[in-house]
Amino acid sequence: MRNTAKITAAVLAAGALTAGLTACGSGKDSASHDYSGPLVVAASPTPHADILNFVKKNLAKKAGLDLEVKEFTDYVTPNTATEDGSVDANYFQNQPYLDDFNSKRGTHIVPVVTVHLEPLGLYSHKVKSLDALKSGATVAVPNDTVNEARALKLLADNKLITLKKGAGAEATPRDIDANPRHLAFKEVEAAQTARSLDDVDAAVVNGNYAISAGLKPAKDALVLESAKNNPYGNFLAVKKGNENDPRVKKLAKLLTSPEVKKFIEDKYQGSVIPSF
Repeated sequence: MRNTAKITAAVLAAGALTAGLTACGSGKDSASHDYSGPLVVAASPTPHADILNFVKKNLAKKAGLDLEVKEFTDYVTPNTATEDGSVDANYFQNQPYLDDFNSKRGTHIVPVVTVHLEPLGLYSHKVKSLDALKSGATVAVPNDTVNEARALKLLADNKLITLKKGAGAEATPRDIDANPRHLAFKEVEAAQTARSLDDVDAAVVNGNYAISAGLKPAKDALVLESAKNNPYGNFLAVKKGNENDPRVKKLAKLLTSPEVKKFIEDKYQGSVIPSF
């Protein structure tokens, strides 16, 4: 990622991987890679790194996993670092975002296991309800393709706007068909949406950034994305070909364990929802 916050831990066990894989920090060719070192995973600080650190502290040692967590605050570097082998895996994104990223950047990242959903929400420091959002209000939305379309769908689902027929995973404000409240849209980087709340009337914020900003999605959101049939579950991902790395398989099993499910439910109280 562009902004590296910190390295929080170290992990993992063994196994040879398939040809064509790149391990972090190794100058050997793929056929002779030593995969006995730690599994290095790039993650957004909250909730992804929190969940990984729970695994590291409570589950990894018993499973024979040496886990190293690198925290990043943007949505680009975890994939580019996974692609170039700077890290072994990442945990921060959903399928529509990954599909768009791979298509535009020529990367080869694939999902391994889906862990949780962070419902997208509309927040405001200026009004307490959706009905109080005035005509002409300014709403901040994420400026990346997938999250902007997701934000607009949330607004459409709650009758604030109507989208043109066929507007899908790449919808932008240009695809708005009806805007009865004459809302103005401010497109900002996803990581900045929560920080923009003092400058706009409302903002659509990704769940991880909402939690990092001290918001409680289940309580504070004016409206919150439904978890039912939601395609935006967050997953552990690797560069294609690394799915069978035994370290990755161990982590995938731990991330979908009853212990992790309970941790997510207890810690986030509905603001993050297990997807398994």
